[in-house]
Amino acid sequence: MLPWLTVVVLVSTAAFGVMAAFYVLRHRPIDDPMIIVLGVLELALIVQVVVGIAQGVSTSRDYEKPVFFAYLVTVPFIAPVAAFLALKERTRSSMAVVLGSAVVVAVLVGRLNQIWSLHA
Repeated sequence: MLPWLTVVVLVSTAAFGVMAAFYVLRHRPIDDPMIIVLGVLELALIVQVVVGIAQGVSTSRDYEKPVFFAYLVTVPFIAPVAAFLALKERTRSSMAVVLGSAVVVAVLVGRLNQIWSLHA
């Protein structure tokens, strides 16, 4: 995995999470600016998936391939599903779910980086 790409993903995840926390504290429902930040995060995650698959298939390194690819393919679905739920249920708790999804994405991206660099 590319370290700069991991940083980009984590920064966009942090922006998404901070924005969700602000929305929770202000009792605001999800809106267009939040969806735009989600779009930036998704773009970064899709680039990470493409790079991760390309590097994962072409390397002869010893790493946990099934776990790595499962995390890699699953991570891009977490935040959009939470945002979809927040769009359908416009309550404070739905924004807390969005905030939780940002935390989960950050943890899984960190775990992806850990799995990849474990046997470097």
